[in-house]
Amino acid sequence: MALRSIILIGPRGSGKTTVGRLLAERLGLPFLDADAELEQHSGRTIREIFEADGEEFFRDLESTVLADLLGRGPIVLATGGGVVLRPANRKRLRESGCVFWLTGSPESLWRRLQADPETASRRPNLTRGGMEEIAEVLQAREALYRECADLSIPTDNRSPEEIANDILLACKTFSS
Repeated sequence: MALRSIILIGPRGSGKTTVGRLLAERLGLPFLDADAELEQHSGRTIREIFEADGEEFFRDLESTVLADLLGRGPIVLATGGGVVLRPANRKRLRESGCVFWLTGSPESLWRRLQADPETASRRPNLTRGGMEEIAEVLQAREALYRECADLSIPTDNRSPEEIANDILLACKTFSS
């Protein structure tokens, strides 16, 4: 298989980080989580950045980190859910590797987020919070995810291993 970066996009709770780690391990590629890299770079959580400096500042920082990470050669990258909001980011994603959109129903995403103890402390509410926020954000971003994605991968009621297997199979198809 030709070595290209594998880029995972999708909403919070879709499994980008978990699936990304599995893919990186199986492919022998470095795994990078854009949100974790951004937090390390800034020394603050995403919630702290949003609260102190606002979303526009955060999106500027996110774009800078994205460009740096995608310049590192073949990697497996889990992006932040809102990375697709900026046209320049969408272009960069499409040009930098195979982009997989991990999809999920609002109910499934909500269950996963509730099971993650770090979600509330590290992530800001983008609208009203809760299930309503998930549905609103999904609706607002769906066309942007679709624009970037080479393939959408459903995640509802599926294990990370099954999702990773689908992505690996698709990568083989894309590289042949």
